[in-house]
Amino acid sequence: MTPRFAFAITATDGAARTGAIAMQRGTIRTPAFMPVGTAATVKGMKPADVAASGADILLGNTYHLMLRPGAERMARLGGLHGFMQWDKPILTDSGGYQVMSLSALTKATEEGVAFASHLDGSRHLLSPERSIEIQRLLGSDIVMAFDELVPTTATREVQARAMERSMRWARRSREAFDAGGDHAGRAALFGIQQGALDEGLRRASADALLDIGFDGYAVGGLAVGEGQEAMFACLDYAPGQLDPAKPRYLMGVGKPDDIVGAVERGIDMFDCVLPTRSGRNGQAFTWDGPLNIRNAKFAEDRSPLDPDSPTAAWSKAYLHHLVRSGEMLGAMLMTEHNLWFYQRLMQGLREAIADGRLAAFAAQFRARYRRAGKPTS
Repeated sequence: MTPRFAFAITATDGAARTGAIAMQRGTIRTPAFMPVGTAATVKGMKPADVAASGADILLGNTYHLMLRPGAERMARLGGLHGFMQWDKPILTDSGGYQVMSLSALTKATEEGVAFASHLDGSRHLLSPERSIEIQRLLGSDIVMAFDELVPTTATREVQARAMERSMRWARRSREAFDAGGDHAGRAALFGIQQGALDEGLRRASADALLDIGFDGYAVGGLAVGEGQEAMFACLDYAPGQLDPAKPRYLMGVGKPDDIVGAVERGIDMFDCVLPTRSGRNGQAFTWDGPLNIRNAKFAEDRSPLDPDSPTAAWSKAYLHHLVRSGEMLGAMLMTEHNLWFYQRLMQGLREAIADGRLAAFAAQFRARYRRAGKPTS
């Protein structure tokens, strides 16, 4: 019988790990990158094509889906999987980040966060209990605990208060998830470590989460403008504060060189809008660094973005024309290529860890990727 949630580490190389998460809707190979399907769609892609890129799991967004089309409606329509025709696992975020970043007139109290919708100004309250309920109505496979995010530039006192409240909300999230009946019997719940760039706050957060107990643990509150050097400095200690037998998820990351550095520091799961958003805006990720297909130098370039890419039949010149013309197909092909590239990067990382050659793989990746003038650490 397929387990509800089982994480097996099959090889390590330094702090890096590779393995798999077994769930009832499928196996997630780690390190894993989750394409973002904010509004029940990975923009510009059919679900079957997302799966063909190598993705084992998608991310859905609680905030956006609760506002449109609505969680209760989604449940009546068969849940997120049936609604969008994706039969593999889905992780849903808690909505906390979007409430703080997109909504107007937010007010955080111990109960939760009251906010005005960015769509129509309607008022809502998102609490740990409501966040978990929405994720259950969506049919999420990996549910995220509800937390409070404050900027890394906030004072230590503000960071400490937010972290401590997040830990109280984490316990309420755990209790709400466990009361979820059949859904709790087939889904998993992840806690989120907070504490910004403060090692002591991160330790206190990790200790509180471990006391509650979760299926996996996210490192939250990073990739919000602190820069790669500061993020890596935090990742030098934060993953090690969490349960080594459980998956570690770095939320909202990131650029390909961010991912390589985070894998070296023990992270197992990632999500980011970058490959899809950048594709729609004319940026392609390649082994030789990102390129802007809008540039005039590609106007007569007959070569593909990558000879192994699913978009290899189309030249850079054609993509340049499509993107410059605002043609829908340009955004679709650029997105498909970027998702393929990210999944090839994850595959390369998994194979390098399994073979004990991650350091060499990472060094070769950086040496080539830097040619585009994008220094990495």
